[in-house]
Amino acid sequence: MDGPELCTLPGHLIRRLHQVSTQVFAAAMAAQGEDLTPVQFAMLDTLMTQPGLDQASLARGIGKDRATVGSVAARLERKGLIARQASATDRRAIAVAPTEAGRTLHARLSPVVRALQDDILPGLSATERAQFSALAARAVAAAEARSDADPSAPG
Repeated sequence: MDGPELCTLPGHLIRRLHQVSTQVFAAAMAAQGEDLTPVQFAMLDTLMTQPGLDQASLARGIGKDRATVGSVAARLERKGLIARQASATDRRAIAVAPTEAGRTLHARLSPVVRALQDDILPGLSATERAQFSALAARAVAAAEARSDADPSAPG
């Protein structure tokens, strides 16, 4: 490869860090006796603060497409963690809300998920983790703004 080595390219490092994050999350959920993915937790977490959100808004909120959100919602509904129903304001929309079991599970797992964040960025100090998070959030916001301005743009 001409130019930068693969292991120094941001795209490669982001992909590898995503693998680390997913592995750390899976191990933490297994230790809790739960079968929950990061996307499932993100959906449940979002619904805790915005119950009754429609699936399209939920998709935008967690950065997934509508089809993925629909299938993840179906799995969470089968697990009894969320309930879906036609929106009261738009009969074409599906409103999603956590069930009591979903709220209970979220309350139990939230501290676990917060605690595992340090394990996702091993070798970084607390200050460096905060800097990383701020820079990553800024990059995501810029990519989303670019995508909103030009729907054909990646991101």
